[in-house]
Amino acid sequence: MSDPNKAIDPEVERRKIKSVKRMKEIMTEYYIEAKTPKEQTGKKIAWITSGGPVEPLIVMDVIPVYPENYGAMIGASKMGTDLCEKAESMGYASDLCSYARADIASATVNGGPIGGLPEPDMLICCNNICGTVLKWYEVQARYFNVPLFILDTPVCHTEYSAEIKQYVEKQVTEYIEFLEGVCGKKFDYDKMVEVGELSVRGQELWQEVLDTTMNRPSPMTCFDAFFHLALIVTLRGTQPVVDYYEMLLAEMKQRIKDGISMVTDEKYRLLWDNLPIWYRTRWLSDKFAAHGACLVADTYTSGWCSSLKYMDKTDFLGSLAEGYTRIFLNTGTDQMADNILEMAKKYNADGLVIHSNRSCKPYSLGQYDIQKIVQEKMHIPTLVIEADMIDERIFAESQIETRIDAFIEMLE
Repeated sequence: MSDPNKAIDPEVERRKIKSVKRMKEIMTEYYIEAKTPKEQTGKKIAWITSGGPVEPLIVMDVIPVYPENYGAMIGASKMGTDLCEKAESMGYASDLCSYARADIASATVNGGPIGGLPEPDMLICCNNICGTVLKWYEVQARYFNVPLFILDTPVCHTEYSAEIKQYVEKQVTEYIEFLEGVCGKKFDYDKMVEVGELSVRGQELWQEVLDTTMNRPSPMTCFDAFFHLALIVTLRGTQPVVDYYEMLLAEMKQRIKDGISMVTDEKYRLLWDNLPIWYRTRWLSDKFAAHGACLVADTYTSGWCSSLKYMDKTDFLGSLAEGYTRIFLNTGTDQMADNILEMAKKYNADGLVIHSNRSCKPYSLGQYDIQKIVQEKMHIPTLVIEADMIDERIFAESQIETRIDAFIEMLE
């Protein structure tokens, strides 16, 4: 509990992002609606993977719920270890994704920061982020005894071929037919046009927010972006997302105008690769900031606008297959490295911080090759932090602190 008599530092208050309050309000309203009995809302619930096409759900007036988002909440609330251990006691290996373990365990005990997720009427799984989600969602579909739709997106190691295009587009049609069957009503293609336009606009605004960190000093860090990402993931394709990011963008521009930076005396500008370490974001933010180092961009939060160049707002449904197939995590190592090199140049980065995430194999596989490519082509220092996104048992504080200190010395 905070001390009410403790003096408020005006400089700390000045640096706080004011839009946070509205963000919390929107997410609270969202979870209240999701957890309200279906008899009152008249809406079905769909659990969907974070990289899955949510827009058709919005069209069908289905409430999308994200177990991975909930995993992040579990990690930030420091409940990950207990739930992971619960899953392990159920027979699941400790090497499995900690999001999956936490979700599978929380479903059996209504665990986590909001007492568990609302029970789903259907599950939507898209494997453009990883292969683990296939078995994870099969487990949950059996547990809740609900239908499961799988959208299979082949990895684009080098290109998006005509064969991949045809294969995925056919599945998009099947996805719509699946939703019509479960929801008992026809798909509204006119509404899809509106939702598609809102989705693209929301992604454009999110990219504009992220790009404000090109300013030196930066008005925010990637640790702030980790928080503000929630809406573009959860409610993509809705008006509240567009309204919120317009407000956040305006605030970032005003911070730049007023000279408000997130890191005092910004000296070094760094990139972050992989998911956040949710239970230590504050510690890491403070640790880097103490050295005048600002994490100005990351490959994680930019992932939700990385396929914008493949999306057509005038034909969103027609471009959905390509947009959802060609996301960052569904490309080859060379393409990932090229993406990081482009970001390093765009944000004028002095170094790269790589989170070697034990849980997320697709994201972490190839990182040492990427590290080598970045060092050879950009000649900037790199740091590898070995941890896990929500399982605190993997985090070695003293070792990581020593590595950060040594890394900063390389930048000086």
